[in-house]
Order: sequence, then structure tokens, then C-alpha cells
Amino acid sequence: MIKAKTDIDIDTGDRDKLLNLFKHNKASIKDNAVFKKHNTGVYFTDIPINPIEDFSSIDYEEAENRGYIKVDVLNVSLYKDIKNEDHLDRLLGQEPLWELLGHAEFVKDLFHVGEYSQILKQLQPQNIEQLAAVLAIIRPSKRHLIGKSWQDIMKEIWIKPNDGAYYFKKAHAVAYAHAIVVQMNLICEKLGAQKVGS
Repeated sequence: MIKAKTDIDIDTGDRDKLLNLFKHNKASIKDNAVFKKHNTGVYFTDIPINPIEDFSSIDYEEAENRGYIKVDVLNVSLYKDIKNEDHLDRLLGQEPLWELLGHAEFVKDLFHVGEYSQILKQLQPQNIEQLAAVLAIIRPSKRHLIGKSWQDIMKEIWIKPNDGAYYFKKAHAVAYAHAIVVQMNLICEKLGAQKVGS
């Protein structure tokens, strides 16, 4: 039997509302030999459950070794302001005002990068790929790339470190970069609506 290593994340505006739609089992994590409920992980398949605690009786790492697929369902509050799929498509398809990433006051409330306004100001990302690279650079294993040219950054940013240090995978970084673009455009949309209404 071939076992696939997976890393599936689902971002949603309301985690509980989504999970109420599907039969699922909560994942567990072993911390110093004590099992606890995993913060975000669930299984949409049957898995042995601790009936008292109501979560998996198998740690998520062991469960993966046995072929169970954990899905992390994450609350991303910015999606609460998305009206519908067309609205999301419009926000995704609109080129953001990239220069806003150079302003700490605008950046402070952005998803994942709010506290990294200095790095954003220094690197000045101008597209999704560069914004994704910034998301990777703020992780410890790639911090040494701050101050390098975009050409040098892109040569190294997605290479997995040999020392096992935490790094951001390209797929996650690109997905989060898209979410930030949605949020940037949503903020601008709201500001535009306020001006029209005043």
C-alpha cells in the first residue's frame, strides 16, 4: 500500500459553521506523552476515537503513518466580508495597489504580514510571487535573504533547508499571498464605499 504524505489546509470565514456541515472526527496531538485535541486538524473519515475526550486516540503523526488524512480547517476572518463567489473572484482578479505595502498603517491589519511592515517596505513586492516570497522570508530559515535582490531571493527562497529549520512551502505561501491580495482589495473597496457614502 502506498501512503501519501499530505498537508491540506482549508481556510474559511467560520470554521464551526463549515464543520457543522460534515461528519468529522477531531485530530489529536501528543504533547509530552499526553494526548490533546489538535487545534485545527480533523478527519473526514472514521478513525479510532477516545470516547471520553471526543478526539482521535491516535496522534496525528502516527495517524498519517497509518494512512489517515488530516485536514486543517482554519479560521481566516477576512473571508467573513466576502459576499459571494463572484465578489471573491472580482477581488482576486483585481491588481492591488502594491505601494500600500510600504505603509505600516495599512499593513498592520493584513493577514500574516501585519507585524512585518519594515520587511515589506524594504522588499517592495510588486506581484503575487514576490509577496509569497516575503511570506517565506519572514520564517526563520529564510531571514538571511532580507536585503538581497529579487533575482537572488527567487533562486533560493523555495529550496528546503537541510537543517530541518522551519520554512514556508511555496504552495502555502502563494495561497496566503492571494488571501492578502483579497484583503488589500477588500480594504480599498470598503474605503471607497465610505467615501461615496460620506
